[in-house]
Amino acid sequence: MATLLPPPKRQKVYHGVPAPEPELPQPSPHVVVQFVSEEDGQSLAPPVNLPANVSREGLEAIVNKLNTKDEDPVPFSFHISLPADATTPGAPTRVAISKSIEQDVLSHPSHAFTPEDVFVIHCAPQAVFKVRPATRCSSTLSGHTSPILCASFSPTGNLLATGSGDCNARLWDLFTETPSHVLSGHKGWVLCVEWEAMERTLATGGHDGHVRLWAPKTGKPIGDALKGHTKWVTSLSWEPIHLNPSAPRLASSSKDGTVRVWSTLTRRCEYTLGGHTASVNVVRWGGGGIDGKGVLYTASSDRTVRVWDAAQGRLLHTLKDHAHWVTTLTLNTDFVLRTGPFDHLGKKTTSDSEAQSLALKRYNALVASAGELLITGSDDHTLFLWSLFPSRTASTDASTAAVERGGKLKPLARLTGHQRQVAHVAFSPDGRWAASAAWDNSVRVWDGRTGKFVATLRGHVAAVYRLAWSADSRQLVSASKDSTVKIWDLKTYKIKTDLPGHTDEVYCVDYVADKLVSGGRDRTVKIWKN
Repeated sequence: MATLLPPPKRQKVYHGVPAPEPELPQPSPHVVVQFVSEEDGQSLAPPVNLPANVSREGLEAIVNKLNTKDEDPVPFSFHISLPADATTPGAPTRVAISKSIEQDVLSHPSHAFTPEDVFVIHCAPQAVFKVRPATRCSSTLSGHTSPILCASFSPTGNLLATGSGDCNARLWDLFTETPSHVLSGHKGWVLCVEWEAMERTLATGGHDGHVRLWAPKTGKPIGDALKGHTKWVTSLSWEPIHLNPSAPRLASSSKDGTVRVWSTLTRRCEYTLGGHTASVNVVRWGGGGIDGKGVLYTASSDRTVRVWDAAQGRLLHTLKDHAHWVTTLTLNTDFVLRTGPFDHLGKKTTSDSEAQSLALKRYNALVASAGELLITGSDDHTLFLWSLFPSRTASTDASTAAVERGGKLKPLARLTGHQRQVAHVAFSPDGRWAASAAWDNSVRVWDGRTGKFVATLRGHVAAVYRLAWSADSRQLVSASKDSTVKIWDLKTYKIKTDLPGHTDEVYCVDYVADKLVSGGRDRTVKIWKN
């Protein structure tokens, strides 16, 4: 019997009308692309002619092929700056390329680009590891009986310390996500917790004006409280490991207008920095650039920021540009100083000297290009970007010019745009970005080297209190009075994930590896992960 052919396929009809012919894909225009480095604007490769629909991954492969400097392929992020006449006030000033030039740039709503233009694409090398964004709350830990005021991960990310209004600090084990120790001893609220960068000691500062040291393994106090401040302690900072690996000193700032530097060996106050005429709100112990011997930065309610030489405690600079209390301060080296010798490879150090050389290598790698930068934020709604210790490799024009003007250092940039007081400012771990949170419900992202405005992140419906960056600088997290924690996507400048769950204001947030922790007025610690 002959083979029977199947009946012909029935034509699909939409309400009696046959289906239209499938459209052919539009031919993609070819564009000329110039890849430049974001750091110094040097071109990475000769201009190339590409189809506009080459994907972001394709662009990355092309740059790595053409750029002969790096042996291993480096992940890049790409963006194109919008021309000045095409930017609307408050809108992002650059377009990140997340899919392809055609989808992101040519079809940008500003219509500032045509296929005829030469596209100058800024390439910024990214971290070689990726942090998975947190999406769910993996545990809600209760235990504190008052609002949680501060939270901080240990440098390796194995332990978490929180301080609360119930006069106790608590340690939590992050492997099991369970409470490990209660640190009781303060007679007032615990206002700040700070880990030493080798994770050997934890320092807490309280409303009683005392600073206490604890052994994190046992949860026992190391000796008695360090007494000396006459009012409450506002912030703490440890000496960097690359300057003093065996017994780093601790600086504490207080509402009484002084900063005290404590030796952890003798448990005595080595010296006190007077000079501020009002509360010192923040203290940071920086390295002071390449070959620096350690520098203390203090921000105060007397509207000044003072910079001190940490070796002898003498005043180096007084920065008087703010018009109101200076409430927050960040260094582009914060993350490296905080994590000391521990990087994403998770290598264990065996001796202090090895830890010191590792920490020094990480520090120098960061400050080599731009020096140690500082951003201060104030209740006058503005921020300033300062470069007081330009990298020694670059020219010394800035410092000589400052000497000629009578030693008064000018800020590199004034960062304006917030409508209310600035609550917190934080540099990203790689120093490329800075983000500021304010009482105007917004977070603003700035270029960490020039201070230029990049974008506003809107989505919170109440004041934003705290910010934290993921270790790969690709995600930013904000904690707000509106009881949510939000993770922002820095390619689109929109919310990546919203993490609701707290029942009241969120006061503190911290990010380590792929775990996020938040605490606040509802007295619970929430751990979020992927």
